[in-house]
Amino acid sequence: MKLGILGAGRVGGTLARALAGKGHEVIVGTPDPAKRAAAWQGPPVSHTTLEAAASAASFVIHATPGDTALETLTALREPLRGKVLLDVANATVRLPNGLPGGLCPPDSSLGEKLQEALPETRVVKSLNTMLFTVMTAPGALATPPTAFLGGNDPAAKEQVAVLLGELGWRPEWILDLGGIETARATEALILLVPHVIRRQGLAPFAVSVVR
Repeated sequence: MKLGILGAGRVGGTLARALAGKGHEVIVGTPDPAKRAAAWQGPPVSHTTLEAAASAASFVIHATPGDTALETLTALREPLRGKVLLDVANATVRLPNGLPGGLCPPDSSLGEKLQEALPETRVVKSLNTMLFTVMTAPGALATPPTAFLGGNDPAAKEQVAVLLGELGWRPEWILDLGGIETARATEALILLVPHVIRRQGLAPFAVSVVR
């Protein structure tokens, strides 16, 4: 599958390496493609602009900073039309140390706002309740993690679940919560992160439902 990844930071880079390693054609969109391409270490991927990556791919993963994501993706309305958009970002106010503070918007969620702004794009929220390393290595945790799914299109969520399976997520670790409004709950879990990191450092972790 031809996959577009919007964002080339730690999250986007981790996903790009893993998915390119699975044989997908990965196109990474970033404001500075030449710089990112020169620094890239990993399986072959293409680096291009955000618009070009969104246009070229049939399935797009959003991994740009959440606090500016709505403006960034609204500008990509046309290239994202009709496509599945897997949103893994959280929109928060940034603390001086770079860790997430309060939610923005406080009365909604990034997932909901993206779906409102992109009505012809099938937005699915997932992978936003864990340290980025767990996204592509869920089996590395001692306790099975949970990947929550939220979205209005059942077929789009099925496509996301298949992709998660390629990354090592077992079916019983994936929990479909319902519509995109459930992103309001999963995004709020980001408020745990500064406290967990302060106590445990950047050790891999995920927020999970344990039965």
